Amino acid sequence: MENKEFTLGFSAQTHSTHFSAVNFSAIILNAPFIVIQIKCINLEYMIEPANGILLIAEPFLKDPSFKRSVVLICKHSNEEGTFGFSLTKRLDTTLDEIIEDMENWGLAIFLGGPVHTDTLHYIHQYPEYFDDALKIADNVYWGGDFEKMKTLIKDGTLDTNKIKFFLGYSGWSENQLKTEMEENSWITTLSSKEIIFDTHADNIWNACLTQLGGKYKMMIHFPTDPQLN
Repeated sequence: MENKEFTLGFSAQTHSTHFSAVNFSAIILNAPFIVIQIKCINLEYMIEPANGILLIAEPFLKDPSFKRSVVLICKHSNEEGTFGFSLTKRLDTTLDEIIEDMENWGLAIFLGGPVHTDTLHYIHQYPEYFDDALKIADNVYWGGDFEKMKTLIKDGTLDTNKIKFFLGYSGWSENQLKTEMEENSWITTLSSKEIIFDTHADNIWNACLTQLGGKYKMMIHFPTDPQLN
């Protein structure tokens, strides 16, 4: 599966911060409400991709960028593309290693996807502090004033367990995700703050399939190579 860099067709506002080695840009997009539609695929109901939906990689997906991954969709349109963050790949790098004034704040950073890995993004549960944050799902918000975020972390106002940082993002061009859905590359489910913030990255893929139950729960026991089954 090809993961593409593309020019987002949505109205966007970019906030850039200069660091000692790399210029990280946090992209914030306007997110109009999208109605979740239901369609019937193989006699089972699948949720259409939309803001706040989780994409669960099918068990035999070989693309190393998305193998057994779960991606939170932050922005979606078949005509303009899809933008989201992988929740399942924690990096060895921590926040204090890339941001000079966050010494002693060794917060985890996740690989949001293979596109623009020199950009830093974050999601959180604190809309009351960030008027410019965008709601992605219930109790899940994207972006906001990064300088204010740092200050509130350092003074202890924010619980860092309710914030998640990403380098890079996952991107699909127009209709690309639709095609992959038709090829059964992804399973969809509703997101929750428990899955996004409270579940260990190594367990998120299993947890999502277990939550769906039935044949999906059985998939957690499938080998990564179908020839070994």
